[in-house]
Amino acid sequence: MPANAAIRTIQLADAGATRALGARLAAELSAGDVLLLRGNLGAGKTCLVQGLAAALDIAEPVTSPTFALAQHYRGPDGRALVHLDLYRLELPASADELFLQEREEAEALGALMAVEWPERMSLDPPGAWTLVLEAEGEGRLARLIPPDA
Repeated sequence: MPANAAIRTIQLADAGATRALGARLAAELSAGDVLLLRGNLGAGKTCLVQGLAAALDIAEPVTSPTFALAQHYRGPDGRALVHLDLYRLELPASADELFLQEREEAEALGALMAVEWPERMSLDPPGAWTLVLEAEGEGRLARLIPPDA
């Protein structure tokens, strides 16, 4: 859990800065934490997850799991990442069910969990961090919101 639990706003100039933010968050968040990623299509959610994965020494290419819905990754030292994309799930009950199944799996793996399109769920997962990505000029604006803020 980040030491500074206040809402933080970060300017991101490009995709590299978005991946770098993901790497910083991987260092601050703990195994078992959930990071909800909000933002329009193309806002940089998957790019941020690529940064998380790189910081966890995951060598596999990280792509949006839009069609697979969930991807599991593990680095050579055992650190793990579960990446969900709920975009295609129109029914909140389906999104809730997938989230709960994958959260249980993430907890068993000791994995950090990143969830794209959490607004598809009717659940508000307790203890989850939220990162909102918004286009701003040529770059992006990221707002990190701690649990229960």
